[in-house]
Amino acid sequence: MSASDRVRIVRPGQTYVGRQGFTYQAGVSRGTVGETDVCLNVLPMPPGARAKPHYHEGIDTIAYLLEGRCAVYYGDRLQHRLDVVAGEQVFMPRDVPHAPLNDSGTACTWIVVHSSGDDQDDIVLTPELEVFLPKT
Repeated sequence: MSASDRVRIVRPGQTYVGRQGFTYQAGVSRGTVGETDVCLNVLPMPPGARAKPHYHEGIDTIAYLLEGRCAVYYGDRLQHRLDVVAGEQVFMPRDVPHAPLNDSGTACTWIVVHSSGDDQDDIVLTPELEVFLPKT
């Protein structure tokens, strides 16, 4: 199969529930186009939504905030906070615990890219870090 034979469109409407606790809009991934090295998905976050603390073992993450405002907590005890606004990107290196939290009062939408064929690959949930997140 040539590279040209692999060109595909991923149409909107496909969704799935990730282990992080969100419903994602499926994008390019192993499951949709057979890609093994990179994936891209859309993550809508309503007000008050937050991810389960987790990290991606051996997988880097780039998240672009398409609309809204959102916080991202990260670190061994989620002790760091980034306040992200639409148009900004966050690079989360492999193996760093993190949890996005929408405490802005309005919906936000992320475009998320992982250096793996599926964003659910090698997720390690860290429920012991829940105590370090603010209550929503």
